[in-house]
Amino acid sequence: MDSARIERLQESLRDAAPLTVVKTALSTFGHDVAISFSGAEDVLLIEYASQTGLPFRVFSLDTGRLHPETLEYMAAVERRYDLRIEYCLPDHRELEPFVRAKGLFSFYEDGHAECCGVRKVAPLRRQLGTLRAWLTGVRRDQNEGTRGALPTVQPDPEFIGSDGKPLLKFNPLAHTTRAEVWAAITALEVPHNPLHDRGMLSIGCAPCTRSIHPGMHERDGRWWWESPEKKECGLHPPTKDGAP
Repeated sequence: MDSARIERLQESLRDAAPLTVVKTALSTFGHDVAISFSGAEDVLLIEYASQTGLPFRVFSLDTGRLHPETLEYMAAVERRYDLRIEYCLPDHRELEPFVRAKGLFSFYEDGHAECCGVRKVAPLRRQLGTLRAWLTGVRRDQNEGTRGALPTVQPDPEFIGSDGKPLLKFNPLAHTTRAEVWAAITALEVPHNPLHDRGMLSIGCAPCTRSIHPGMHERDGRWWWESPEKKECGLHPPTKDGAP
């Protein structure tokens, strides 16, 4: 997609409702776009895709360290929406040497970047190599420091698509607050991960996710041993002035 068309999309969808953004992405890219589903409140994107009546794809990163509740929830989502999630697993040729050299919990000592690189970023890169665009549930209010300038539509030079060009990344929930997301999930009776009911507002791998107390920010339960500016795993580079 040329830059002029991308700019038109960015302008037309800048403040658009999430359902409009999802429908536009699906109608524009068809089988070459997919929803990235983490097993959390981004299930709302699947609900919106279902409402469009258009065919859609969903993929998820199975890192091998997810909570059993998350895996069971994903299976329930498949049943609810009559779909098959495209699970993306780490390459054993990268994972085994890493674990044998550093153990299963090295991230508590030297940061999560290396583990996430093997278990999340590399599988995501392979998956996105089959697409030309992707839909994410990322929001600005998840981390003002790294996501505060997140646009609704952005070129994503971090990942190369099936056409050899950077992907186009749609963030339908970018300007939606957590409260608004949960109001929609409740109103539409969308199933949610039971871990949310146990105080895990932001859900990732089991060793890197914990419950938080009232008044804490949702990302405080992720990688709690690291500083706020490091609470990203490489899937969504920090945004500044609306660019990745």
